[in-house]
Amino acid sequence: MDLGDCYRLLGLRSGASFADIKASYRRLAQQYHPDINPDDNKAKDKFIALTEAYKLLLTVVLPEETAAHSNQMSTSGLDQAKATHRPVTTVTSQQSATLKPPNLLEIEERLKWKTYEQLQRFLQERRFPQAIALAEALADRMSTDAEVRQWLAIAYQIWGRALISENQLLKARIYLKKALKTDPHNKSLSYEVQRDFQRLEQIF
Repeated sequence: MDLGDCYRLLGLRSGASFADIKASYRRLAQQYHPDINPDDNKAKDKFIALTEAYKLLLTVVLPEETAAHSNQMSTSGLDQAKATHRPVTTVTSQQSATLKPPNLLEIEERLKWKTYEQLQRFLQERRFPQAIALAEALADRMSTDAEVRQWLAIAYQIWGRALISENQLLKARIYLKKALKTDPHNKSLSYEVQRDFQRLEQIF
């Protein structure tokens, strides 16, 4: 998915502001959220795609106040260059067209950690369906990343444990099994999941 695809998914033109991106994502995420469309796989896929697009755009589009601060820093840098009589390189529009885009690996890494921060917030707020949807979207995008798989497995396990407390035992078992399957070599996670299964057995 490139930046153009991200803007199109959110119904925006390229170069839309941070505020427009945020507003459009919120509106569309509410429309396609799995909680609102529990049996609609197309809506779930759309929600995941929207979340990916939004997260990717956040890595390259700064909030207005941050952008203003960056401009101030750039201006002070120019002033400093003049004061020390160093030449300042200006980029023409023709040159800017040939500049390389940001390193894709760097963008992926920034996306990964921004998503992790959001995942932590969802889990702390007990917004488990949103946490799972977010973690699954990231795992689909970074399927070979062991750390991302671990985050998804932990999200499954936390939700499974919460479901036990809510007496939704069959659903809890499903998510605990998903946790083990997602990160089967994580001994610490396996130990915690086994304890959760023991709780399940005692209730049954």
